[in-house]
Amino acid sequence: MRELAVTLTCWTALGLAQPFDERPPLPDWVAVEANIAYDQHKETVLDILRPKAPAAGKRPGVIVIHGGGWTGGAKEDMVAAFCLPYLEQGFVVANVEYRLAKAATAPAAVTDVLNAAQWFIRNANRYGVDRKRIVATGASAGGHLALMVGMTPKSARLGPAVDIAAVVNVYGITDLEDQLEGPNQRDYAVTWIPPQAGRMELARRLSPMTYVRREVPAILTIHGDSDEIFHYEHGYTLTKARSDEGAEAQLISVPQGKHGFSKEEWKGLLAQTFAFLRARGILR
Repeated sequence: MRELAVTLTCWTALGLAQPFDERPPLPDWVAVEANIAYDQHKETVLDILRPKAPAAGKRPGVIVIHGGGWTGGAKEDMVAAFCLPYLEQGFVVANVEYRLAKAATAPAAVTDVLNAAQWFIRNANRYGVDRKRIVATGASAGGHLALMVGMTPKSARLGPAVDIAAVVNVYGITDLEDQLEGPNQRDYAVTWIPPQAGRMELARRLSPMTYVRREVPAILTIHGDSDEIFHYEHGYTLTKARSDEGAEAQLISVPQGKHGFSKEEWKGLLAQTFAFLRARGILR
């Protein structure tokens, strides 16, 4: 059994003052292939972003997944806060779009991101990516979906099981039942998983906590302890359960942190993220 690793970050998160929806122009040193279809639906497209400069060897890859409560948001929202920082570290980025609830309710979004991850892995050589150094990341609902990429087994029957090196989960939900009924019920969760036969069983199938086991990749979770949207217990409970299984898990706990971070706070959290990836040989 490993000791639960919790890092206290001495910042105060500022509500929704997060840079996760800025859409700056991409710098000249970034090559882009936009809206590549990874499945048959009009929404199932992704962008490949990579540094133009030649690399000495294969680069690490990152699958970036936007949030928005499975009902909103777009891949372009992730450019400033996620895509560019990872590009600056030498990653090749797959910035993923998926079907939102208005196009298809659960489990469509999970199936889509699993298919996107499989596509990226299969095309790794084409983009000079080391298949053994691929990470999934996202914030909020995107954090949940990144966890599902890293944790979903084939037996779940949600899509292909994929093999990645790590997940960086930024305040993602880990237990969907918690948001469908009771005091923590949220409209967006109800919209994504509407009333139906077997609803709670479906919620369990879509919850990362269901798939805690030793075989899944290393997981870094970043979560504010005062998050009013996806409560801190989601990140803490997942990390503890993983540690109890003897699996790699680290929680960066932001004191008084809410559901979002300022630019300066996010800069510091990214530094800790890249240190986590470097310590595991993903970033060199």
